[in-house]
Amino acid sequence: MKKGPIYILTCYILWGLLPIFWRTLAALDSLYLLAARIAWSLVFILAVLFLQKNYSGIVQVLHDRKEFWRLAAAGALICVNWGVFVWAVNNGHLLDSSLAYYMNPILAILLGTMVFREKLSKTQWLAVLVVLCGLVVTIVRYGRVPWISLVIGSSFAAYGAVKKTVHVDAQTSLFFETLVLTPLALLYMAWSELRSAGALGVLHGAQWLLLPLAGIVTTVPLLFFATGIRLTSMTLTGILMYINPTLQLLIGVFLYHEKFTSTHAILFGFVWTGLVLYLLPNLLTKRGRKKIKEEIVPCE
Repeated sequence: MKKGPIYILTCYILWGLLPIFWRTLAALDSLYLLAARIAWSLVFILAVLFLQKNYSGIVQVLHDRKEFWRLAAAGALICVNWGVFVWAVNNGHLLDSSLAYYMNPILAILLGTMVFREKLSKTQWLAVLVVLCGLVVTIVRYGRVPWISLVIGSSFAAYGAVKKTVHVDAQTSLFFETLVLTPLALLYMAWSELRSAGALGVLHGAQWLLLPLAGIVTTVPLLFFATGIRLTSMTLTGILMYINPTLQLLIGVFLYHEKFTSTHAILFGFVWTGLVLYLLPNLLTKRGRKKIKEEIVPCE
């Protein structure tokens, strides 16, 4: 396998296994974990930039106000995504998180049509309609909106849309995204410690290493993704992406014994059907192109 797909595959596997890491810190408040994740991610990405001696992007952003505010917006969106994800994992809603990332491509294409005026095929519109029908059925059966899945999925889709307009490299982008959030993160951590609601008295000995590790497990997959996405086709990247929510689903059901209800089954069924409809045109187009290439190769 080529390097690009290996990087992408590694990224998605790490993201899929990430709930296990956050569960080891479940004794801490979810907002405190989010703040620690932000602060230590900034420390780690600073170290990466220093080792690479990559400062040109920082100078570029400091001289481009629009770029800075785009990165600040991206930071706010990924903050929402990270925060609700950590809360969901540590409060027995890992299945909702898994569903969010299955829904993400559908939410992303909806956003693409509204923001970037991207055109969808009839099959893709059908995929969107199927997923929306699943949401309606779930709301009727549950009597409530699956807000956890929608917030996680839509915040990540919006984050991707903002990142589409960013011009600097991935490391510089992540540096500013975390930089704008870190002051608030540090204030919240300090406030929590003063109220005896932080890590003091909860973590002991080697457990303190888990907080800086939060920055590493957050940043490393993003760096793998940033490297791999340039070397991998979008079709293959899209297909491999479902490793992440599939691992989350399996971990939620078999490791943490979250109940997979009939309503879950109905909603997942609608979403998976929508995904098949969404992916099918791309796969058929790729197969058709490959067949044409094989037919025009001269016989030896």
